[in-house]
Amino acid sequence: MSLILRLLAILSLSLLPALAMADDGSLRTGCPTLEATDSAARNALMQYICFYSAPPGEPAHRASRPGQLPENLAWTPALGRDLVFSATKSVYWVHLHIRNSGAERSLWYLKLSYPLLDEITFWQTGKGTTESIVTGDRHPFSSRGIDYRYFLLPVTLDAGETRSITLRIHSSGALNVPLSLETPAEVIAGSNHLTLTQGLFYGALLVLAVFNLLLFFSSGTAYYFYNAFYMTALGLFLFAMGGFANQYFWPNTTGFANMSIPLSLALSALAMTLFGRSFLEVSKGTTSETALKTLAWSCVGFLALTLFLPYSKTIVLNTVLALAVISSLFVIAVVRWKQGYQPALWYLLAWLVMLIGGLIYALAAFGYLTDFLAREALMQFAMGGQVILLNYAMVQRWRLLNQKLLEVEHNARTELEFKVHERTAQLRSIMRELEKANRQLSTLSTNDALTGLHNRRHLDNIFPELCAEARRTGQTLTLALVDADHFKTINDTWGHSFGDACLRFIAEMLTRHVKRPRDIAIRFGGEEFALLLPGTDAAGARKVCETLLADIANTPLTSPDGTEVRITLSAGIASLSAGESQNQLFERADEALYAAKKEGRNRVLFSEGTEA
Repeated sequence: MSLILRLLAILSLSLLPALAMADDGSLRTGCPTLEATDSAARNALMQYICFYSAPPGEPAHRASRPGQLPENLAWTPALGRDLVFSATKSVYWVHLHIRNSGAERSLWYLKLSYPLLDEITFWQTGKGTTESIVTGDRHPFSSRGIDYRYFLLPVTLDAGETRSITLRIHSSGALNVPLSLETPAEVIAGSNHLTLTQGLFYGALLVLAVFNLLLFFSSGTAYYFYNAFYMTALGLFLFAMGGFANQYFWPNTTGFANMSIPLSLALSALAMTLFGRSFLEVSKGTTSETALKTLAWSCVGFLALTLFLPYSKTIVLNTVLALAVISSLFVIAVVRWKQGYQPALWYLLAWLVMLIGGLIYALAAFGYLTDFLAREALMQFAMGGQVILLNYAMVQRWRLLNQKLLEVEHNARTELEFKVHERTAQLRSIMRELEKANRQLSTLSTNDALTGLHNRRHLDNIFPELCAEARRTGQTLTLALVDADHFKTINDTWGHSFGDACLRFIAEMLTRHVKRPRDIAIRFGGEEFALLLPGTDAAGARKVCETLLADIANTPLTSPDGTEVRITLSAGIASLSAGESQNQLFERADEALYAAKKEGRNRVLFSEGTEA
């Protein structure tokens, strides 16, 4: 009896460490265990998956690791279905048990074949230890551990070992969670196939875009340029949606990884509109021309909104915009075909293919259709077919035009000359419109959209010229850097809309006080402004800045909640010295501004640090 008690005591002591160790990954989900050595079981992976959707407010939504999940969590078996969810704020937990019944240690990869997930964490638990990988679009690409556009989790199992794998997934867009368990050989084979197909697709797209660009340079025909623009923009969109852009273009720019998708989509919509208007030769003053103009300006507006609105809103808005553009171009092509414009038939077929492919792809991307990879391939196939049809339509258009020219030459040489002159006049009119648009774009590119002042680009252009002029003529050039005090507090307290109103108010004050024709007021940062004062010495600049600071400090603004807000500014002044570069002048003014901030703000300081 004493021997039995002694054995029970030894067994209890041996179990104490295991009982004391918290196992974050081993959850009681009730899911069956997958036999990793069985290829049929691996192919039916979704039969072994359990998941839980945790909406905001639930403990599971706040949990940051498996150990924080409630013990009575009602896990849902996937039952072979793909995990596809439309846009939601919920956090999704996914769980899987894997066993290696083989006779030797082996390696598998759990692959999640959807690259557009903001946050995803993998935990795998076995032999009393838990390993984790935290990754997703909101983390640098290197966080994935393996340089691959999809998410790969290496799972190494000893003979007879069982591991628990848990995933926590959260994203601002739709959620596609296509999981597979593959051997290294299967991963390599799939990667090779992916490299071949994607390389052929994007390579062909690039070649056609460059070819159209060369045709534009050689012929001057606008629709060749717009076609190249369209293929480049849509190719970039698919490149970003496929995860390649995040992998190769901006792996460390997490903020831009999501923004690039709606941004490239809006660019694609703009390119579609410009190409359609040019290729279909829509007459001026018609309903079709008005519709295309409206669509083009809508695309520009949506491009701007993409820079400010969150991804979850811009991706929906820009997708609706792109589908609206495709549908509108389809209708306008029908109208032009009925009007007797023969190339519109091939253009019509091209956009019919694109409309069907784009609609299916959008439904898959937003979580309303399963098998996103198949829809991605379908979209690439649709785009490839559309590009072929569009280029064939351009060939037909060129053939038709050439035939008409030959007929005109055959019928009457005089009439041919008249047609050539007429066509030349049309082309000149188009070129004048393009030149006008370029001038407008040039003006827009050097002005700040919010305040109307010149922007940093204008500063970079004009500052070297003014410095060179001051050295050549011996006249004084003074630079004043002005910065709003405690501006972050204004944004945090009353919101960015009121902050924008404050910036416009500062800009109006700067315009009021900088009166001389050659003086320039510039907004070159968030709440940072610069005054370029040629022919003004430091004393004159001090007077201007002090008057400006006093005027702004004595002019209250009313916040959205009715509070009276007074804004103060700090300013740093520096005049160009002999032998001094523009960068040194800017640094001295910036040091004076920093000193003004440090000494209490709402004041003007010289670059030497003495108070003005």
